[in-house]
Amino acid sequence: MSSRDQRYVELFQVGKTYPNAVGDPFTVVEEFDLIMRRGDVVSLIGHSGCGKSTVLSMVAGLNETSRGSIAIGGREISGPGPDRAVVFQAPCLMPWLTAYQNVRLGVDRVYPHATSAERHEVCEYYLAAVGLGDCLYRLPSELSGGMQQRVGIARAIALKPRLLLLDEPFGRLDSITRMELQDVILRTLDRESITTLLVTHDVDEALYMSDRVCMMTSGPRARIGQLLELPFCKPRQREAVLEHPLYYDLRACLVSFLEEQDTQRGRLQEVEFVSRIQQEVETLVENEVVRSPSPQVANSTTELAVVN
Repeated sequence: MSSRDQRYVELFQVGKTYPNAVGDPFTVVEEFDLIMRRGDVVSLIGHSGCGKSTVLSMVAGLNETSRGSIAIGGREISGPGPDRAVVFQAPCLMPWLTAYQNVRLGVDRVYPHATSAERHEVCEYYLAAVGLGDCLYRLPSELSGGMQQRVGIARAIALKPRLLLLDEPFGRLDSITRMELQDVILRTLDRESITTLLVTHDVDEALYMSDRVCMMTSGPRARIGQLLELPFCKPRQREAVLEHPLYYDLRACLVSFLEEQDTQRGRLQEVEFVSRIQQEVETLVENEVVRSPSPQVANSTTELAVVN
């Protein structure tokens, strides 16, 4: 593998800060560094609000970075493009178009010089690859939730993206459909060798689908806390992964990290709460709103001081 393939996707010191009209700017992610090899499947996992989807949206070019840079194949990105395809939690299909037409919509834009027959073949191929060969001309309302998500996956992969971005694509599905679609995506990724970034809350999903798991610290100012390399062979077989001698040790490592982040977040929230109460009391005193505090107020202030 060449050095460019070893560093196929690079996130360098990436940060995202949002302005705040009533206070200091809010930093969601900072100093986020990640390198992905060509063909890698990397999962982002962490607590809600830690910035996983923010990172993915910046890689997709849908959200500008506040700091740092993102490069794919040695070229820095500056916005969305057909080299990156996104599958969201909701299928986001055009309800008035059939499954085939939803896929064809993107294919027509990405393959402008192909003949109509060639584009038709591409659409048929990828819909069949996700198990919808018999449902090409059904409307989304005629498809189940899992089938709609398959259309979304086919639409994304038919674009032949250099990077596939999956933002909790199975979050709304039942467990059986979820496992089926995990296998559908893995088979497609193996066949097409597409580099993939997956956002998930599911520890077992991250272990089963990924080559590496990127564990993010709790926000704000989230960053990579730990990067876990997985030893499972490809193509993935669910039984083989579950029976691997290191599986439950790796799972325990992920769960332990998340629990530690949860504890730290609780402590931070407690400190912030007490600090905010202290500031409010100090502001009241400074503004002489409390000129002669009653014994009850004085005791409350004293109790706060003792607690801290």
